[in-house]
Order: sequence, then C-alpha cells, then structure tokens
Amino acid sequence: MARAGLTVERVVVAGAELADELGFEQVTAAALARRLGVQTASLYSHVKSSQDLKTRIALHALAELADLVADALAGRSGRDALRAFADAYRDYAARHPGRYDATRLRLDAETAAASAGVRHAQMTRALLRGYDLTEPEQTHAVRMLGSVFHGYISLEAAGGFSHTAVDPRQSWDWIIDSLDALLRAGGAGAAATTTT
Repeated sequence: MARAGLTVERVVVAGAELADELGFEQVTAAALARRLGVQTASLYSHVKSSQDLKTRIALHALAELADLVADALAGRSGRDALRAFADAYRDYAARHPGRYDATRLRLDAETAAASAGVRHAQMTRALLRGYDLTEPEQTHAVRMLGSVFHGYISLEAAGGFSHTAVDPRQSWDWIIDSLDALLRAGGAGAAATTTT
C-alpha cells in the first residue's frame, strides 16, 4: 500500500488483518508500519499511538461482529435465535481470532457508550425476550451467556478440547441445548415468583 493511499480506515483494516495473523497483543504501530512498508511516523497522521490503533481495531471488530450477529438473528427467536447468536460469535472467533480478542479490549466509558458494544448488549436482551425473564434474571442471563460463550471459545482456541474423542461441536450443541432449557426453566421460575 503506497503511503499516499493510507487512510484511517485502511490502516485499521490492515491492523485487524495483522491481529488475525499475529495475535491482537502483537499489534503495534511499528509492526503495522513494517507490514505496510511505511515509516511509523506516517501512521501517526492516521492514529495517535499503538493504543489508539488497538482501540480503533476493537471498535472495527465490534461493529463487524455486531453486523454478523444481527444478520444471524434476523427472523429467529427462542432456541433458534440462541443458536444463531452463539454460532455467529464462535464462527467469527474461528475466522478472525485477533479481531475477536480485540472485541474484549477494555474501553473507556465514553468510547464504549458510542461503540457497537451497545448493539451487542441490545441484541442479547432482544434474544432473551424469547424467554420469560424479568429483572434481575435477565441481567444474570446476559452475563451467563457472555461468560459461557467467551469461555468456551477461548478454551477451544487454546486447544483445550483437542485431547478427547468427543467432537467439540457436540459439546457446543449440548451447551446450547442446556442453556435453552435453563433459560426456559428460569423464565418459568421468575414468572411463578412474581405471581405469588
């Protein structure tokens, strides 16, 4: 990429690609400059620092993943929506491991509030409307889904499931079915509690 062709968007996309290849933690302005064949100083007219670059990659990845999840959820509810939601995250992490890690970057409150992270939270709550959950159970469920999905994806990426004969996909399916049953039972329990 010629120096004259650099834009913020191209720098961020190239950084995201580098994250997928080397790992998100390895992305720096200097490493990206080497990849692009430019001086590090050339990047600083587009990003302020390596941390700014990482933040922009995180925002890019959050938006990209939110679009994929929204497409996966379209027209689905209940268990079908839960599966589509979970599969979208797992598939994205498998295809874009560095970008997926970037979505976990801790953002300051103002940046987070303006990011696609808000869409992720909204979609999770929309998904949970297929279950009869009231507060605080809905918030518990949002946290549970995030924890289970991220935990599984992280362990799988680290090779944690490669030492047994059971296919990780079978375990993933079992987890989705178990979460669906738990959410349905939790919804029924929450409804019974509010009526007594």
